[in-house]
Amino acid sequence: MKMKKTLIRLSAVYAASCLFGTALAAPETYILDNDHTFPRFSYSHFGYSTQLSRFDKTSGSIVIDRAAKTGSVDVTIDTTSVSTGSTVFNEHIQASDFLDTAQYPIATFKSSMMEFQGETPVAVTGNLTLKGITKPITLKINSFKCMPNPILQKDACGADATGKIKRSDFNMGKYAPNVGDEVTLSIAVEALKP
Repeated sequence: MKMKKTLIRLSAVYAASCLFGTALAAPETYILDNDHTFPRFSYSHFGYSTQLSRFDKTSGSIVIDRAAKTGSVDVTIDTTSVSTGSTVFNEHIQASDFLDTAQYPIATFKSSMMEFQGETPVAVTGNLTLKGITKPITLKINSFKCMPNPILQKDACGADATGKIKRSDFNMGKYAPNVGDEVTLSIAVEALKP
C-alpha cells in the first residue's frame, strides 16, 4: 500500500514537471519597437572614410523559445526611410542605381534558423530580400537581453546583430570597387511583448 502511494506521488510529480516544462518552453512573441530598432549599413567611400547610414522605419516580430532553443525573426524595412545625414544623398541612394525605392519600397528579412548557446541566441540565418532579389544571410548576435522595460512596464528583448552583404548581389554595384562593394550591416533591435 505504501509502495502504491509512493508510485502515485512520483507519477503526479512527473506529470506536474512535464506540464511545468511545457509551460516554460512556450514560445514568446515580441513586436519590434520602431523607436529603438535601426538597421544600419556602412561601406568604404573611395577609401577616404567609412560611411554609415540607417533606416528609420522598421516593423516586424521576434518569436523565441529559449527552453526549446528555437526562434524566428520576421522584419520589414521601409527603404524610403533611409537616412544618410544628407537630404541630397538620401535622394541619390533611393534612385534606381541603388535602392530604387520607387519600385521596391520595402526590404524584408525572414529567418530560417536561430542558433543558441545555452538559452541565448547567438546567430540567426535567413533570407534578405532587397530590390526584389533574395539572398541568404547569417547575422551574428553580439548581445541579447530580455527583461521588463522599466519605463513601459512591459517585457522586452533587445539585441545587437551584425552581418555582411555585397551590393552587387542586389543589383546595386554602381561605382564598385571604388565605393566598397562589401556592406557591413549593424542592427540594433528592441522588441516588446504585446
